[in-house]
Amino acid sequence: MPLKVSRRRPLVAQSEIRNMTLECARAGGVNLAQGVCDLPVPPVVMDGVNEAMADGHNIYTRFDGLSRLRRAVAAKQRRYAGMDVDPEGQVVVSAGATGAFYAACLALLDEGDEVVVFEPYYGYHIVTMASLGIKPVFVTLEPPAWEFVASDLENAVTDKTRALILNTPSNPAGKVFSRAELSVIADFAEAHDLFVFTDEIYEHFVFDGREHVAPAILPGMARRTITISGLSKVFAITGWRLGYAVCDPEWALPIGHFNDLVYVCAPAPLQIGAARGLEELGADYYRSVSDDHQRKRDLFCAALRDVGLVPHVPEGAYYTLADVTSLPGATAKERALYLLEKTGVACVPGSAFYSGPVGETLARFCFAKEMDVLEDAMNRLRRLDK
Repeated sequence: MPLKVSRRRPLVAQSEIRNMTLECARAGGVNLAQGVCDLPVPPVVMDGVNEAMADGHNIYTRFDGLSRLRRAVAAKQRRYAGMDVDPEGQVVVSAGATGAFYAACLALLDEGDEVVVFEPYYGYHIVTMASLGIKPVFVTLEPPAWEFVASDLENAVTDKTRALILNTPSNPAGKVFSRAELSVIADFAEAHDLFVFTDEIYEHFVFDGREHVAPAILPGMARRTITISGLSKVFAITGWRLGYAVCDPEWALPIGHFNDLVYVCAPAPLQIGAARGLEELGADYYRSVSDDHQRKRDLFCAALRDVGLVPHVPEGAYYTLADVTSLPGATAKERALYLLEKTGVACVPGSAFYSGPVGETLARFCFAKEMDVLEDAMNRLRRLDK
């Protein structure tokens, strides 16, 4: 008789992002599937890590992270988001933004709870909740502006609803939620006494003069918002796994305890390197990152249009969703595989970001690449015209 596995096992499979990354490697193609930013790691961040190791910072840290990094995060949130944060009781450093989200779910939600989720969504949010027996209830954003109205939220709420997840700027749509839209969400959360989990990992990738507004600064939102972000994208250190949650001390303590249980702590010398980056890199650095990716967005979206893959131009982050119905295939996955075979460019089927059939018409491309790599990808895409 075979040994049994947990009931959770069928809920968690390899993501389409990683599936397409593997397919791309087999094909020797250009990987625009995985959200890896090709920026160079800032030298000050690297130097901070090397010096930390040499100075002996190689043991466990406090469960919620080193004081230096917590202070740096609090200072950054104050400067760029207008949040008043106590680094001694409101910041929990974790194993990436994904780790912070997992620890927050463990601490604040129960099996059987429901959470309102905007789609297109980020798959790790959904799978994390599914593994904990938490049910997502979807509100579909309508392109091209990825809009919603208050009644959409009201139609999703039940007596089991405990929270709403918000990703701004969003992966994969690149939507930057406006202050007016966030006010609608804040009113909804207050009316139904909900937590709001925000994934703000792309907060410094905002285009065309738009503003990233941290939901926690809206009236009445400081206590109920779990602000989640990290350094993976803006410092190009996705493999370091450094993220954090910022929230009311009442929620930070249990989040920190679950973070300790699951991860113990984030790597000590990497925390110091990230802290040094936050301390020494200022507004000019973040602006240059945003400007660089806006240029790449414009070039890449133009290339997609040229070959008949009409893009939804993102307002932020570094992905674009494009209409791929002009490609052969009955599903988004078949079309993505055709594109990889024909051009050597890997994307992610849009079905990875939707609960229903809408995603079958779309694919996600990541344009956060070094310019020569992005130009190679654009030249390859032009093979569709041949």
